[in-house]
Amino acid sequence: MATAIWNGAVLAESKACIIVEGDHYFPPDAIQRQYFKPSATHTTCPWKGEASYYDVSVNGAVNKDAAWYYPAPKDAAKNITGYVAFWKGVKVEA
Repeated sequence: MATAIWNGAVLAESKACIIVEGDHYFPPDAIQRQYFKPSATHTTCPWKGEASYYDVSVNGAVNKDAAWYYPAPKDAAKNITGYVAFWKGVKVEA
């Protein structure tokens, strides 16, 4: 079971994470949606495609762009479509 925690809140929890390049990607139904707000940020990975981001908001604190996902990845990364990964101080315990 992998768990993503930030600012005392469990953001996501799942036994079905996919690990890519050392990052745990959580299934879309494993995240606690109340903590996620869409961000305007986008980045591009050469082999995964364009990533979209979420700001994570817990107890009035905001962690900008702390989560990312690939809504329409390239063929090589189709298995992580919509899965969510974390950084910027979000602790993932596996």
